[in-house]
Amino acid sequence: MIPAEEKERALVLIDEACSAGAMLSKACETLGLATRTVQRWRKPEALDDKRKEASHSPKNKLTKMEKKIIIDTLNSREYRDMTPHQAVAALADKGTYLASEATMYRILKEEGQNAHRLDSRPRKHKAPEEFVAKGPNQVWSWDITYLPGPVKGVFFYLYMVMDIYSRKIVVWQIHDRECPSLAGDLIREGCRLEGVSRNQLVLHSDNGSPMKGATMLATLQALGVMPSFSRPRVSDDNPFSESLFRTFKYCPWYPQKPFQSIYEARKWVEEFVYWYNNKHMHSNLALVTPNARHTGADKAILANRQAVYEKAKKANPERWSGKTRKWSASKEVALNKKCTSKTEKKAA
Repeated sequence: MIPAEEKERALVLIDEACSAGAMLSKACETLGLATRTVQRWRKPEALDDKRKEASHSPKNKLTKMEKKIIIDTLNSREYRDMTPHQAVAALADKGTYLASEATMYRILKEEGQNAHRLDSRPRKHKAPEEFVAKGPNQVWSWDITYLPGPVKGVFFYLYMVMDIYSRKIVVWQIHDRECPSLAGDLIREGCRLEGVSRNQLVLHSDNGSPMKGATMLATLQALGVMPSFSRPRVSDDNPFSESLFRTFKYCPWYPQKPFQSIYEARKWVEEFVYWYNNKHMHSNLALVTPNARHTGADKAILANRQAVYEKAKKANPERWSGKTRKWSASKEVALNKKCTSKTEKKAA
C-alpha cells in the first residue's frame, strides 16, 4: 500500500513532466509506475462498487423467531449432543420438521456454534480388493484393539466383529491375550448367533497373527467361511473395523482411566455395544441404527421420514426450490471398492 503523500508527490512530478512535453507512459515508467495505476489514482471514485443491493428479502427467509426455535432445539438436552445431520432424522422420527440440515448448519455457524470439537479428522481409505454385501451376514470385518489395564503396559484385548452391510456388531469378546484359537471361538460363536450357513460369508481382517494362525484358518475352513486379508502393514484396507474402533474410543463417555479388571472392561463394552447397535443413528445408513438395518426395520423408518418431509413441503412449498431430501440408504456396501474411472478416483 503506497502512502497518500507519496501518491500526491508522484502525481505532481508526472504532471510537471507532461506539461514539459513528456508522454504519460514514459513519465510513469521513469517512476516505476503503470499508466493504469496513475489513472486510478486520479479518479478514485471509479473504484466504488456501483452494484445495487437487493431491494427485498427472499420469500423463504426464516424469521428471528424461527431461528430462535431452531437454536433452542439444537441446544436442548435431547439434541445438544447431535449434529444437525443426526438431529433432522431424530426430529423427523417424531413427525417434526424445523429446517433443512444445511439451514441448521448455517444458523449454527452464524451463532459461532459450528466448531469441530475433536483434534482428529476423518481419514480416507484405499483398498486393493473388493467385496460387495447386498444384505446382512454376507461380509464381516473384524479386528482386535487394546484396552488399558490396571498396570501400565498391561492390556486387555477386545475382539470385535461387525457386519459391513448393517454396521451391526455381531459378536465380541475380551481376553487377556491375543490367540488364534480364541479368534476361532469368536467367529464360531458369531456364526451360531447369526445362523450363518456354509459358503455364505466372507470374513475380512488384517494380517495379524491371531487372524492368520493355523487354528483360526482351520476354524474358517470348517465353518465354510472365506477369509480375506488386508495388505501387509496397510491398516486402511480394513476401514470398517478401523472406523468402528475410532467411534468406540472417541465416544464422549469412554473411560479416561484404565480398566481395573477384565470384568469392568466387559461391562463397559457391553453397554457400548447395546448403544451402538440399538441407539446410534449411523450416518452411512441414512441415520438409522445398525440393528434396524440388520433386521430390515429401516425401510419403514425411512419411508416415514420421507412422508414427513413431503407433508412439510406441501404445507410450506415456498421453502423448497426443488425436491425434498431423499431418505434412503445404499442397497449394497462395498469393502475396498475399486475405482473404475477418473471421476471415482478423484472422489475417493
